[in-house]
Amino acid sequence: MKKKKKPEIRFRGFIEDWEQRKLGEYCEMFNGDRSSKYPGAQDMVSVGIPFINAGDLEDGHVNLTTANKITREKYDDLGGAKLQLGDIVYCLRGTLGKNAYIDNFTEGTVASSLVAIRPKNIDGRYLFHILNSDIEYRQRVVHDEGAAQPNLSAKSVSEFIIPIPDIDEQEKISSYLDNLSTLITLHQRKLEKLQNFKKSMLEKMFPQNDSKTPQIRFKGFTNDWEQRKLEEYLKVSNEKNTSNVYDKQDVLSVSGDYGIVNQIEFQGRSFAGASVSNYGVVHTGDIVYTKSPLNSNPYGIIKTNKGNTGIVSTLYAIYHPRENTYADFVQTYFEQHARMNNYIHPLVNKGAKNDMKVSAENALKGHIIFPKYEEQKVISNFFTVIDHLITLHHR
Repeated sequence: MKKKKKPEIRFRGFIEDWEQRKLGEYCEMFNGDRSSKYPGAQDMVSVGIPFINAGDLEDGHVNLTTANKITREKYDDLGGAKLQLGDIVYCLRGTLGKNAYIDNFTEGTVASSLVAIRPKNIDGRYLFHILNSDIEYRQRVVHDEGAAQPNLSAKSVSEFIIPIPDIDEQEKISSYLDNLSTLITLHQRKLEKLQNFKKSMLEKMFPQNDSKTPQIRFKGFTNDWEQRKLEEYLKVSNEKNTSNVYDKQDVLSVSGDYGIVNQIEFQGRSFAGASVSNYGVVHTGDIVYTKSPLNSNPYGIIKTNKGNTGIVSTLYAIYHPRENTYADFVQTYFEQHARMNNYIHPLVNKGAKNDMKVSAENALKGHIIFPKYEEQKVISNFFTVIDHLITLHHR
């Protein structure tokens, strides 16, 4: 910590003061120097030794699939400018400070926009984590004379002041942070798998093209799905907050990722006007259509209110589910972007402010294909479980 010789949190058994030392005291450095031996475009080949540019650094690793290659002959001619396992490559221009730890190849070299750092008398992973911290030196920028953008040099990087405990404490810290990184990566992979699984199920559990049954179905359901107008499943709600039962604390927003949420809790503030008496009342289980573009949905989105009763501005259309409709199923049905866009596109025109010129009634005139109530419920509950798992891994 700044102006202190010990961290606030520490592993048991370590009591010695930390030192503040220059990075160059603990590493060797080299970068592409534009000499006559420096590889040019004519030296690049499809299969060979990795030639690393700043754009090849991703999430602390080198992406070998994007990296250029040079011939063995050119690589051998470079002399000492060669990477090895345990080196760190650090960006000097463009995305200053972007870096990667070399752990997936044993031979390679760097472009002039990078400096290679070879740790000595220091735990390499500890140094890597230091270079990815928010310590003050990371903000240090050197402007080379005549440069169009901020630049660093290998010399300025070597003068970074870094905190140094003894080697045992370095290894303890780096091991701990590596374990955290591994856990994060595992959760990210599980999250991606769940998101891809959900995307697949949103296609396979709903009829495609002119089919009346889905490809994947729960046991016990054999009836064809029915093609009808959406107005046979929803009815327009014209209930307004005229008695001011609800105030700005109850204003709801509609999010593509999180559904219908309290505006203050989700966005940190209310965007409502001075009066909310003309706002529409949204009960639990009501369906809301946003008449504005959002992310991958240029014609808006449809979501079910799974939370508390609240109010929304007049820009939204509100619907009550009919007796043949399981409310959550409506949101699930329209969660696939293509299905939502294909449904609403023929019904609307975009206004000058990019809002949807369509009445609440006309937005129900399109055709959908729904199963019976019980199958709607089972499908909805299945996707609720998936959404819960996605939320857990995301958190």
